[in-house]
Amino acid sequence: TLSLDAASGALAGLPPVVARNTRLLVLGSFPGVRSLQARQYYAHPQNHFWRILGALWSVDMAGMAYEARLDELRRRGLGLWDVYASCQRQGSLDSAIRQPRLNDFAQLKTQCPQLRAIAHNGGESFRHARATRALGYAVHRLPSSSPANASWSMARKCEAWAETLRLYGLLD
Repeated sequence: TLSLDAASGALAGLPPVVARNTRLLVLGSFPGVRSLQARQYYAHPQNHFWRILGALWSVDMAGMAYEARLDELRRRGLGLWDVYASCQRQGSLDSAIRQPRLNDFAQLKTQCPQLRAIAHNGGESFRHARATRALGYAVHRLPSSSPANASWSMARKCEAWAETLRLYGLLD
């Protein structure tokens, strides 16, 4: 079942996946229907997120249990969250998002004292780069891991993601 924000009746997002050693935070826009139903980031099997990280780290991220994936992210210093805490939306497309409410990014300062940068996963997330840059972090735009981003090949996505992860010591 989908989680709703009690006050607004809007869809509610997922909590941040962070640790004290998080150096880079990847921000998506808002979880798709499959992710909201599973209460898991990037749960749709066609999304390239877990496969990109698996390719870069030489680990079968997609084949791991979800909690093991999150443990691997935390261990390596990579955090995961979304720009929107809640929104109205039919389906999973970013273009259908209505009445979004931003997450409280300021809390990251205390939760993630080693955080150095935020990487926006796709264009809808990157629309809020000014808000994340205002926190004093370096900001990067990653090509969306969504299968809707068909103009980028998997190899090209991996190359762009590797460039950003390498800057923060997240690649071996």
